[in-house]
Amino acid sequence: MSEEWSLEDRILVLTPTGRDAALACQLLAGADLPCIPCTDEIAMCREIAAGAGAAILAEEALLPWTVNALREVLRQQGPWSDLPLIVFTRASETNEGILATLGPLSNATILERPVRMSTLLSAAKTALRARRRQYEVRDLLLRQNEADRRKDEFLAMLGHELRNPLAAIRNSLWVLDEVGARGDQDLRQRKVIERQTRHLVRMVDDLLDVSRVTLGKIILKRQTVDLEEIIARCLHELGLAALAANHGLTLRVETEPVIVDGDPVRLEQVICNLVQNAIKYTPRGGELTLAVRAEDNQGTLRMRDTGVGITPEMLPQIFEPFTQVESSRIRSEGGLGLGLPLVRGLVELHGGQVEARSDGPDQGSEFIVRFPLRTGKKPVRRSASPGQPTANGGEKAGLRILVVEDNMDGRESLRDLLEIWGHQVDLAENGHEGVEQALAVRPDVALIDIGLPGMDGNEVAQRIRTAFGADPLVLIAMTGYGQPDDRRRALQAGFDSYLVKPVDPAYLFRLLGEVRQQLQRREAS
Repeated sequence: MSEEWSLEDRILVLTPTGRDAALACQLLAGADLPCIPCTDEIAMCREIAAGAGAAILAEEALLPWTVNALREVLRQQGPWSDLPLIVFTRASETNEGILATLGPLSNATILERPVRMSTLLSAAKTALRARRRQYEVRDLLLRQNEADRRKDEFLAMLGHELRNPLAAIRNSLWVLDEVGARGDQDLRQRKVIERQTRHLVRMVDDLLDVSRVTLGKIILKRQTVDLEEIIARCLHELGLAALAANHGLTLRVETEPVIVDGDPVRLEQVICNLVQNAIKYTPRGGELTLAVRAEDNQGTLRMRDTGVGITPEMLPQIFEPFTQVESSRIRSEGGLGLGLPLVRGLVELHGGQVEARSDGPDQGSEFIVRFPLRTGKKPVRRSASPGQPTANGGEKAGLRILVVEDNMDGRESLRDLLEIWGHQVDLAENGHEGVEQALAVRPDVALIDIGLPGMDGNEVAQRIRTAFGADPLVLIAMTGYGQPDDRRRALQAGFDSYLVKPVDPAYLFRLLGEVRQQLQRREAS
């Protein structure tokens, strides 16, 4: 066999007698084609699993158990694989029966005896060429899978690296709101920083979520929800109505109760992205109309604007990642072209459809989203977001809290915030120090970053849990890694809660309040 040939190029031969197989291999070897004689179907299946370019079989060898064994070994190969078979038959009237016998093994070439040497060589070379094309497809799929894996790793690391500084900025803003000057100029500048921080957080979330939607890695937490309620939350609690007003836009809202089965967090993303898109591409003085109503057994949401519009050529592409209309490059306030692809992906996950309409440039646009209606159940009402806690607003929580964080600004800003809320705070900048501090000070709560140098946060949690045994301790992960697998590993490691940076301080304040109440109940009992 030539050194150029590999296991995957071999031609396997199975005939009723070993002598016939050896003779066929001798003829093929004379043409420098690699050939392996097989004594029985077991040997042939073993060699196919090791690697083969084609297989030659005599009609007499196609016994039922041989065909079943071939089907099984070929079924175990990748979706790219379709091993070429060359079958020697006695007469043309049996060919249809042979093909029926092969069934799923349909990539077969039938050669009637007597077979000319040139015909056999031509069929064998053709089979090997076809097999090599299959290997090219396999290698391409492997490269794509590897590229997807590296992309996921890159996006996860990018999210982590971006969320760490954003967490420090958000913490510092809340500290300034507590202790900083209250002049109009100071308040305006802090509002600017707060808005731009939210904008950065949305871009990071959209970038990661688009990738997860594309790969089918988002799992919806469905419940019965009212779209009217979600719209109200987006406009008022999440500040989109104020954002439209700041841009000099008139926003009209026309809603009615519309009950659907969906994930309220993901539905908020859909509505927020549509409203933000309309605000971004509508000039000052323009009008926006957000409407939701029940139509034809569907919940229909419409977002209309009087903005830059969309050309007919761009309409079919508007939901593709990184797509932006030409005029938006001048008007746009930024963005990665990921909001609308994310909208489409999330809507389709809910079993809905989304479409875009526009009469052309400067004629505005309309985005229509349709969801299946849910009947027979009342929606789950979400509690209002807590207001901003203040240093003097209510009883001091008084928890002993350990912060394990390698980012200095994030660590120091979080300590300042926690101390303003009345907690006693200890700091650690790496995993080993975090475990030592936990054993030394016995905190009520440990806020632990996952991406720590040396010993990661999951191992820190495991060691602390082992050392504390049954002693009460609440472990909260605060991390820039937000993938479902990251959350699952953290909860398995012993964390009680998993928060993705930048954490909303109001939510953290409420969570720590719940921990304090639990400790008080435990002490009282």
